[in-house]
Amino acid sequence: MDNIELQKFEEASEMLKRVLHHTELDLSSTFSKICDAKVYLKCENRQKTGSFKIRGATYKIMSMVARGEKVPVVASSAGNHAQGVAYAASLAGIPATIVMPAHAPIAKVQATEGYGAKVVLHGDFYDDAYRKAVEICDQEGAKFLHPYNDIEVITGQGTLGLEILEDLPTADVIVVPAGGGGLLAGISCAVKQVNPRVRVIGVQAEGADAIARSFRSKKLEKSDTVSTIADGIAVKEPGDITVELINRYADDVVTVSDSDIASSILMLMERCKMIVEPAGAASVAAVLSKKIDVRGKKVVCVLSGGNMDVSFVQGIIERGLVARHRRVKLTVTLIDKPGSLEKLLHVIAESGANILSIQHDKFSTDLNPNEINVNIACEVGGKEHSKQLAALLVEKGYRIAFN
Repeated sequence: MDNIELQKFEEASEMLKRVLHHTELDLSSTFSKICDAKVYLKCENRQKTGSFKIRGATYKIMSMVARGEKVPVVASSAGNHAQGVAYAASLAGIPATIVMPAHAPIAKVQATEGYGAKVVLHGDFYDDAYRKAVEICDQEGAKFLHPYNDIEVITGQGTLGLEILEDLPTADVIVVPAGGGGLLAGISCAVKQVNPRVRVIGVQAEGADAIARSFRSKKLEKSDTVSTIADGIAVKEPGDITVELINRYADDVVTVSDSDIASSILMLMERCKMIVEPAGAASVAAVLSKKIDVRGKKVVCVLSGGNMDVSFVQGIIERGLVARHRRVKLTVTLIDKPGSLEKLLHVIAESGANILSIQHDKFSTDLNPNEINVNIACEVGGKEHSKQLAALLVEKGYRIAFN
């Protein structure tokens, strides 16, 4: 069975200190109060290139160069590994080609090109890009750098765990987003060798849960399809090396919904003034949604990345507002006559809700000839406020349905 000795993590940490940031460990009073715990945020979203991926990529390339393997490199990535490899390759003075899924966020594509790499867009998911990258390696005789299923890459990622324990030796729980499993494998392997008492828990999106299933079955599981807003952890097939290490060292792997992730991104924006990409916010989502019991504990949530396309932010905010009951959509049935809509709007205004959009629907099959449905989107103050709005509308005699 593959294993990584603590000495290797320590050596990697010393090498990376010359290149990378020692990112801050920030105590969140808001999240601590919500969870009845001390919740710390490990801010890898503020790392060079915007994510933890630069750790594994840099250590891998440094190790290659030290062995005399100064050859062109090829990688496949949804975005963050791409930027890490591009940056590390530029430092080493070697050419890099990155294959990314065709739908990869534009910001990640442009950033990768900005670090000097050649970008090839191919396929719908990471796994498609991976197959194309292997093909390019065969054609060009380049070295493939796997984003997670590689011992040296995993070792580099695991240095994050040593940093956490360096800053907070009394940590009780470390919560880690997981896609292919390199970060979770590295952190759990490193941390457990330093202090076995610390619980290390992985988090996956419900729509991309191969590692969670692999952890439960104690064997490598794959997914036929993945569907999640968290593109950074949307992996169909985790690594055999990563799964072995996770099954050996991690304490648990849980899943969270896309709504939980979107809500957490919004909370991080509003309360912590931080931009965190969906994959990076999965750790906070697991804690806030109570998928992990952290009451009375010192818990560290790893914010694994902050590379979110600006064009994607608005949609995430909208989804987060809906998840937190700050936006509601409802259908109200009215008598189709002049003045009916005006009266309805006065009732909604009386409730203190703010109307965002209105749409008329005369063609629903459940309507009487003299009726019309009005679809309304409102901004409210939370779940209780939305209940008050519904109660007031019913009290006034309206027939309503929440969408």
